[in-house]
Amino acid sequence: MCNPKTTTADYNTQMILLPEVDEKSPPKRQLAPTFKPYDNRQIQSIFDIETLIQENHVARVVDEMVEAVPNDRLFSHYKGGGRSSFHPKMMLKIILFAYSQKVYSCRGIETLIKENIPAMWLAAMHQPDFRTINEFRGERMKVLMDELFEAMIIKLIEDKYITLEN
Repeated sequence: MCNPKTTTADYNTQMILLPEVDEKSPPKRQLAPTFKPYDNRQIQSIFDIETLIQENHVARVVDEMVEAVPNDRLFSHYKGGGRSSFHPKMMLKIILFAYSQKVYSCRGIETLIKENIPAMWLAAMHQPDFRTINEFRGERMKVLMDELFEAMIIKLIEDKYITLEN
């Protein structure tokens, strides 16, 4: 099957991807290509992840607000003993930051902590799983959550981050 109007006498059905190169002619340049160093399996450390976050980022506002909450209010929801828990301020920070990013599911918050630099900073590079996040916001802080939310709104208004109309 060939079209006599478009095919020539030396037509064949083999596809040639690269043109043949005459191996006898030397290349025009004898320089080797150079690349920037790249090894994604190399051990890397970021000493201060906070420097990667802008001064006016919402993560800094969340950090400041949660740090203003007294520890004894948060610690009263823990009975003590057993395996060590994640710090309640860290858990509050990541949950409030996730809500500000419109991430509400526990699995979504877990993913955010693993992939988002400001969330990593707020979590101090800890990675609580979705069950821990769910238990914290659903059982531990259920009683205190409304009160904390109200206190945070008042603080945002006082610090002029939002107005009463918002």
